[in-house]
Amino acid sequence: MSSPLERVPVSERPVSSTFPANAPTLDLAAERARATSNPPPAKRPRTGAATDRLFGWAAKGAALLTLAMLIGILLSLLAGAWPAISKFGLGFLTSSVWDPVQNEYGGLVMIYGTLATSLIALVIAVPVSFGIALFLTEMSPAWLKRPLGTAIELLAAVPSIVYGMWGLLVFGPILSTFVQQPLQKLFAGVPYLGALVSGPPVGIGILSAGIILAIMIIPFIASVMRDVFEVTPPLLKESAYGLGSTTWEVVSRVVLPYTKAGVIGGIMLGLGRALGETMAVTFVIGNTNQLNSLSVFEAANSITSVLANEFAEAGDGLHQASLMYLGLVLFFITFVVLALSKLLLAQMKKSEGTKS
Repeated sequence: MSSPLERVPVSERPVSSTFPANAPTLDLAAERARATSNPPPAKRPRTGAATDRLFGWAAKGAALLTLAMLIGILLSLLAGAWPAISKFGLGFLTSSVWDPVQNEYGGLVMIYGTLATSLIALVIAVPVSFGIALFLTEMSPAWLKRPLGTAIELLAAVPSIVYGMWGLLVFGPILSTFVQQPLQKLFAGVPYLGALVSGPPVGIGILSAGIILAIMIIPFIASVMRDVFEVTPPLLKESAYGLGSTTWEVVSRVVLPYTKAGVIGGIMLGLGRALGETMAVTFVIGNTNQLNSLSVFEAANSITSVLANEFAEAGDGLHQASLMYLGLVLFFITFVVLALSKLLLAQMKKSEGTKS
């Protein structure tokens, strides 16, 4: 005898409590039809090993081209400077005589002017850039951070000749009136200090050129320092602040150890810009090939300024070869600076690996 439920058609039977009334039903035939009508998109074929090989050759060619250009510049400088190298030798680096009439040349004054102005620029620019980066990353209010950072970066877009004209016409007289003359009166008759500030009070010389260079390289160093300071994980800084550290302690013990490689890279970038600057230095350094004293207000010359002033008028012979020799010396100075920075960074990484 069949039960009442068995006599009810399947379609009219009540849904079991095990399966909810709104549970989806599986219709395999419908799913197959839908998959057949809408096939998945075909995979794009791989470009193949030939394209990868071509890309690798292009990348390697770009690197080799850059290296070849560097070697070509070095060889051209050596070829052009060879007459001066063969005549003066290394004595060219220690001689302060520069007399085109007598064909006697020495690069000591230019080398000293280049190194002195770059050193003054670094001494001024590094602390200022560090303060700017510290303020923008740790202390600046949010509404001021973006406009101030943009304004500092815009200083890098000012042409160098504008800096030179401003230094000659505006900054030079101010430096002479309010700095050089008071210092000369203050240290008159004092040994060493009096000689350090001696010189005609015209506002142009090594110190003026160094300050102009400092203003020019501050945007580069400050921008790099700001970017590397922002890379520091916020968790590290917040943990230090949570332990009661001051802003200076956080920067000196957390931020700087974490970003010291980037900071040194920014400083080296600024030094490279200072060593190679031409027009701004030419306007304010004085362009004198004689060094009468070691005063910071003494007019002097730099390698780039003497090249800009004399290379166009130099005839074939020792004069042009000596200018090429100066270019080779500048190339060597830049190479040594970059090599020392690389060695310093490598030593720092090695010491960090030893500590860890």
